[in-house]
Formats: sequence, structure tokens, C-alpha cells
Amino acid sequence: MKVSRVEKNSGNVESADGLPIYYDLYTPYSTSGSTLPIIIFLHGFKGFKDWGAFPDACEELSKTGFAVLAMNFSHNGIGENMLEFDQLDLFEKGTLSRDLDDIGSVIEAVKSREISTEKDVLDSDRIGIIGHSRGGHTAVAATAEYSEIMALVTWSAVANYNERWSEAMIEDWNNKGYTEIKNSRTNQIMRIGKEVYDDAIANEDRLMAIKRVQEIYIPSMFIAGKDDEAVPFSESEKLYRTCPSELKEVRLIENAGHTFNVAHPFEEETFPEEFDEVLDLTEGWFLENLK
Repeated sequence: MKVSRVEKNSGNVESADGLPIYYDLYTPYSTSGSTLPIIIFLHGFKGFKDWGAFPDACEELSKTGFAVLAMNFSHNGIGENMLEFDQLDLFEKGTLSRDLDDIGSVIEAVKSREISTEKDVLDSDRIGIIGHSRGGHTAVAATAEYSEIMALVTWSAVANYNERWSEAMIEDWNNKGYTEIKNSRTNQIMRIGKEVYDDAIANEDRLMAIKRVQEIYIPSMFIAGKDDEAVPFSESEKLYRTCPSELKEVRLIENAGHTFNVAHPFEEETFPEEFDEVLDLTEGWFLENLK
């Protein structure tokens, strides 16, 4: 049964590098003493927990009886402002290993009750995870890495991040030590340091989703838009086929792009039909496999 209200508590925990991992914890407003399964929400590349409709989606998921923990990766480039890329020096060093370690730090903070609520108990034995795009790639690796994770959903996930490095990027890294990309939304020029590439290559077996998905036997759902302009839906299909879990699904959303037709800022009163479908599928998957 859905509740009508959700409480939101914000804070941060320390990363392995001593940097803040900012988070929002959404919990259903109900009588005290509930034991809540947890869903960790991961943003994608050039993304953040407050992007677009992500906060609204986390609220909706929480209304069905989950504690939803949306986190910013420590090196995503977003500081205390929460909405602006004002830490591009950190973005430049945002390796996949650091992202994966951040998830471990958050899980440990839940287990130690550093992340907690006054009225409810967060059940660290029932953790689900959602990741969008690069966050979906990392969610797959995290699911294989951390035994506490019991159910997985990916949105528009990348299957193999090492296939996304272009020859021009590699040439930049070898010649200059960094490459540059443009954020089309903010028009910022953002550097990606060579250590990001070196880390992905050196730690391929630990970091690449297409490799780690072979270790996943928990319930796993892979969702993608049929018209995804950034990550072809075939990548979700590849992850689905490679995953050995007996309980797995792949769902392709018609007429949907990379963000399922949601933009930032999100100022609509209702979700686009395509994003609503994604949320319904996600909610159903966790209610069936995590509750």
C-alpha cells in the first residue's frame, strides 16, 4: 500500500579519499518502527542526484515502502550547491574505481547506522540498487562487488565503458594527460584526466559491467529506451544475455530516449508516459524481489 507522504533527510559520509559523498534519504511517512528495505540510486556521467525528475522518482519509490538513498559520487563535480558543476577539478579525477568504492562507503555507513533515521530501521540485509547510464554500469559492478545488494535495476546502462573511449580521447590522454568534453546543457568545458582511462584499463575485470554481470545471480532487470541516442538499447540486451541469473528481464521502452523523455530542470506536474513506465517497472521489480 502506498503512503501519501515521504520524508527527506540529507547528509554526507566520507569517501575513501576523505571527500563528502552527499546523499538524500527518502523514507515513507508512516508509524514509527518500520523496518525498510533500501534502494540506492546512482546518477550517470555528467549527472547528479538532483537531476531532472530523479528526486521525484525517488519519492515515488519511497511511497511504496522503501528507504531510497540517492547519492552523488564524490568526484561527480557537484559541490554543496547540489545543482552546479563547481568542482571540475574533482570531475577530472572521477574514476570508475572511485565510484565503486563510494558505493561501498555508503553501504558501510548504512550498516554502522551513520546513515539512519530516528523512526525507522534501515534493513542493510535487503539492499537494491538502481543506476542510470554510467551509473547503471557501476550498479552492475557494485552488485557483483557487494553481497549486501539483493536486487538490481539498470536504466539505459552502458555495458562496457572501455568501448566508449575514442581514438581522439586516447591521443589527448597520451599527449596532454587529459581530454576535454563539452557539457551541452551548461556549455562548460570539462576535463577528464588520464587516470580515469588508466584506471578503467588496469582494473577492467573489476570495473567493466559486461565482465561483472557474469557474476550476478540475483534478480536483475535491464531497462532501456528504444530511441536512446547516447547508449544503444543493445547494450542493455547484451547485459541481459550475459547475466546468469535465473530471474532476469530486459524491457525496452518505445519512443524513449536516453533519459526516457525527461529533461533538466524538470518542472512538469506529471512524468512523461515513457518515464512513468520505467518507474512502474522498477517499482514492481523491487516490490516483488526486495520487499
